[in-house]
Amino acid sequence: MIPTRRTLVAALAAVGTLASLTACGGGSSDSSSSGAPKGTYTFWDPYPQFDASSPWGKRVTACGKEAGVTVKRTGMDTTDLGNKALLAAQQGNAPDVMLVDNPVVSTLVEAGILNKTSDLGLDTKSIQKNIIGAGTLDGSPYGVPIGANTLALYYNKKVLDAAKVDPASIKDWASLTEALKKVKSAGKKGITFSAINTEEGSFQFLPWFWGAGGDLTELNSAKGVAALDLWKQWVDSGYAPKDVLQNTQTTSWQEFATGDYAFGENGTWQLGNAEKAGFDYGIINIPGQNGGSAPVPTGGEFVTVPVQKDTARYDVSKKIVTCLTSDANLLPTDTALTYVAPTATVQAEQVKANPKLKPWVSAVAAARGRTSNGLGTKYPTISQPMWTAVQAALSGGKSPQDAMDTAQASAQKG
Repeated sequence: MIPTRRTLVAALAAVGTLASLTACGGGSSDSSSSGAPKGTYTFWDPYPQFDASSPWGKRVTACGKEAGVTVKRTGMDTTDLGNKALLAAQQGNAPDVMLVDNPVVSTLVEAGILNKTSDLGLDTKSIQKNIIGAGTLDGSPYGVPIGANTLALYYNKKVLDAAKVDPASIKDWASLTEALKKVKSAGKKGITFSAINTEEGSFQFLPWFWGAGGDLTELNSAKGVAALDLWKQWVDSGYAPKDVLQNTQTTSWQEFATGDYAFGENGTWQLGNAEKAGFDYGIINIPGQNGGSAPVPTGGEFVTVPVQKDTARYDVSKKIVTCLTSDANLLPTDTALTYVAPTATVQAEQVKANPKLKPWVSAVAAARGRTSNGLGTKYPTISQPMWTAVQAALSGGKSPQDAMDTAQASAQKG
């Protein structure tokens, strides 16, 4: 089905909202519906930092060769990729294979430009349910996850030792807040995170929101407000810096990397930087309000196959997707991307090769897709009011309850 202009315009707006979290050519040439496709296949991904000589670039090229074609890969940031995908579909010139951030999948599905994995004959049975769920609508997956990342708490061992805090003692919000109090009393800084007014802010707030039992369809419930109360308490008490309001996940990491902070909320993708930080660090799961590990949002991309006028191209596209997501290739691919693999088999291999990934595998197992549980394209209309509420409360413009009341009213209009 070729999407209508109306659905594409609406989808463009949604992608623009979501894409704040992190050479254009369409499916091409030398193929016809009467013969086996060959020639050049286009491939888009949100990894402009990786060139053709990188392990990722080489993997994509190799999978094209294995499928008997040349892959023309284009890396672009998430914003450009989502918008250009929708425009290319409108023009009937979508790429053959495309990696997209998982919350964008539902927007592209609503626009009618992605194929179901079942229609392509792609097998997703071995993938963890919570990971595949981020790209599933009405029971049907529309892509194969390349891997997953998520959030946890990094800690600085030296800072905690100076404050006489045992990280193993942190089991819930109360024990974490008590640890922050001790750290401040010892003359060090507490915790840094990102509360910026973009999707990154929502992404970082969700573990606390969900860890209190919050429901995205009821932002202003007592449980949801409790999470915002916690963050405000930390900022007001000086346990977290006021610049969390401007912090991206990158600048938040840079603060933690100074060595002055006890904790930094950040993701799997910072493991390489943690090794270079120059101080001993550890990782614990984000605690729930009353104990246990808080659910964290699933990050990562899905390999998708956009709708093509020439359906004969799908056979080769399927081969490329299968090559990229096979167990044999997931281990080196996810190692290069610092992702947790989406299957238990490869996760076990990752932990064996790098034991420091163990808490991340545990965190991913407890993770939730932001668009899961039927939210789909409703998520952007909830996320933006939520991050706006966080900004209003932490800046002192509104109380947490008033901020969440406003957010809920806005989300319901959306």
